Amino acid sequence: KIKRHQKQYIFDMPHSKKQKLLEEAAAASTDDDNSTSSFERLGTDELANVFGFLRPEDIMRARLNKKMREAAKTTIVPMTEFEVDSVDKYNAMAAMTTALPNLQQISIGSMLGFGVGYGCHAFRHGEDPGAEMLSINENCYLHDMNIISNFRKLRCLDLGCTRLNGRYPFLFNFPLLHNLRIHYEYDLKLDLEILAGGLPLLKELYCHKNRSLTGNINCLRVLKDTLTKVTISICCVKGSFMDLADFPCLEELNLTRTLVTGDIREIGERDFLALETLTLPSGVYG
Repeated sequence: KIKRHQKQYIFDMPHSKKQKLLEEAAAASTDDDNSTSSFERLGTDELANVFGFLRPEDIMRARLNKKMREAAKTTIVPMTEFEVDSVDKYNAMAAMTTALPNLQQISIGSMLGFGVGYGCHAFRHGEDPGAEMLSINENCYLHDMNIISNFRKLRCLDLGCTRLNGRYPFLFNFPLLHNLRIHYEYDLKLDLEILAGGLPLLKELYCHKNRSLTGNINCLRVLKDTLTKVTISICCVKGSFMDLADFPCLEELNLTRTLVTGDIREIGERDFLALETLTLPSGVYG
């Protein structure tokens, strides 16, 4: 475009120079129009590929028309963390369950006290909730956690300080999940058997300070061929650490302050072949 202060300058030019400048300005305008036209000609598959390079929040803002909204629904959202730690972020997650169902990574924290307006905010109780948390959340605005089950392509899930109370079976039913972190979840009732059974491709498991996590670590044997890193610390799980000795891909094993037992002298030449780091609780001999 030609600015006002440039017009007089153009009129005072020799004809040849004036013509050249006007032609360049027209060409630039045509290029802009062609770029816009080319973008509009893209199909939903091509748009989905473009969206695949953007963060979840940017994709949501880019859905300007029906075709873009349809493209967003098929986009495989890149592995970029989206953290839900406020009511506004929760509302964004709720919108993404239908607008961006192929979200691959999400981190969920506490919403207590982080909201628009007054009062505290928390997640609804699950099955068999603990009485203590029932009274604490009595006057809070409660939000559904089960909406997360709409993200069927989820690969990384981080739950930390969410104040979840009870059992939430849908949290551990993601067939493509590779990385699961659960930390400082004192009232989230979870058994290792249920966890392992619903996550067939799990590679990394991190559980720290989850007093309601129970079960035997031999339940992890269904993940023998996929697990590479296991940290279960300050949790009430039991079993023998040798139950994981033949895991071919296991590189890190940390069972600090658990009820796990065993004898380190039983480790043989063909045990823990890929292991690089081993941290065991006091109940292990040797």
